Amino acid sequence: MAVPARHRDPLAALSGNQLTLTQHPAGCLLVFPRPAWEEFRARLLTLPMEADGWRRFFVGSAADVEMDSAFRVLVPPELRAMAGLDKDVLLMGMGQRLELWDPARYAAHQATVMAGPMPDAIKSFVF
Repeated sequence: MAVPARHRDPLAALSGNQLTLTQHPAGCLLVFPRPAWEEFRARLLTLPMEADGWRRFFVGSAADVEMDSAFRVLVPPELRAMAGLDKDVLLMGMGQRLELWDPARYAAHQATVMAGPMPDAIKSFVF
């Protein structure tokens, strides 16, 4: 995957080209600059034993990767399969992380989100 130009400099500055990829329950991949992953991982490791399945979900599938000099990232085959990634991908900024989606899977996810009720936390948000 080639990292889009708008994400290159911020990612390089935050991570020194070191990223961590892991699965997301919505069917995409999470892309963390390594320092943000370390914080997320540390929070996961403090959760009680009842969260062990979710800890395994995130930590067990995590893969450390590096952006090369052309800002490309090699997504491991097992993570590509988990997210249904083939040729075209959608990389979306989400604050401290990015999400990597198959475009058709993202469109289906968005349709489901839009068909459901708006969460109270968003209803009271001023746009």
